[in-house]
Parts: sequence; structure tokens; C-alpha cells
Amino acid sequence: MFAQRLKELRKEHGLSQVALASQLGISQQAVGKWENARSTPDPATLNRLADIFQVTVDFLLGRDGTPYLAGSDGMLPILGTVKAGYDALAFQEYYGMEPANVKNPAEYFYLIVHGDSMEPRIRSGDLALVHRQPDVENGDLAVVLVDGEEGTLKRVLKRKDTVILQPFNQAYDTQIFMKEELARLTIVGKVLETKTKW
Repeated sequence: MFAQRLKELRKEHGLSQVALASQLGISQQAVGKWENARSTPDPATLNRLADIFQVTVDFLLGRDGTPYLAGSDGMLPILGTVKAGYDALAFQEYYGMEPANVKNPAEYFYLIVHGDSMEPRIRSGDLALVHRQPDVENGDLAVVLVDGEEGTLKRVLKRKDTVILQPFNQAYDTQIFMKEELARLTIVGKVLETKTKW
């Protein structure tokens, strides 16, 4: 897993094996051996690699599916997918990095939208820019977990003792949670914008 992660991160950051080796003060052959899974770096070098790619050591070693750290150059991790429907899980796979103009990159991440419940404004395959926060204002778009597992992107409408998850696509029903049912909801973050990938 380390070999694959290292190669993916190196390419995403536009570095050759020679360029990465130069940053680390080692030979290109050493990097090649890591990427071919013939050897692994020592702990100190692992920490340096994590700093270069702005990810955790656990992510580099394949022990964690999400890097959690965002790049200082405005690159944000695409941490997984969220389906714009009512029957999906919030997956936490790592799909690469994407640029964003935000002040505190570690507080943001991208999710890939799947499903058509938010069409025509948000389409399947769009990237949703999410700010990590435990609550949102009435009318905000948010990524919400239902019962701790089901991830959905919806407009959040708040009434007294009631939260409504509203799709844009009128073919889908709204979901209404009242009083004790509110405990089933977990706000992952506020969706600030979406963009289409071609």
C-alpha cells in the first residue's frame, strides 16, 4: 500500500522520482525501490514524506483511508463520495487533491456527489467543497449523516424541534426529523460551492 500511495502522491504533486529524491537528499534509485515495494524508508524519512505531501504517516502507510491534512498550497483532499440521495453511505476513500482558494485549508475537503436528487443545480460527479462544522444555519446546503452511516447532500431547513432535508429534484421526497428523531442526524459540514468536473 505504501508503494502505491507514494507513487500516486508524487504524481499528483507533479514530482519526478529525481525531484523527490533531491528534496530528501537521497538517490533516485531509493525512491524507485520504495515505489516498487522493494524497500521502505526509515521513520524519520516517512515523516519528511508526510510533510512534503501534507498527509499523515498513517495515510502513507495505508493504515488510514483519509489524509486529513490539506496542502499549504491551497490543495484540498477529495476524501470520498457522498450520494445526493437517501440510500448511500458516506465513503471515506481518498481520491486525490483539488485546488481551492480558502484561508484555513485543514478545515475543508471535497466530496464527490453521486445521484440526481440535487439536480438540476448539482449533478452527479460534481465536487462539493465542504467546510467541517457541526451545525449549519437554516437554508444552508450541508453534508448530513443519518443514523451515523447514510451520507446525503441536502438543503437543511430548520423549524421548531424539526429539521427538514430538502432535495432540489422534485422527484425526491423531503425527509423530516422531529424532536427525538433529531438525534439521528449528524452534520458533517456546510457545502460552500460545487463545481463540475469534465
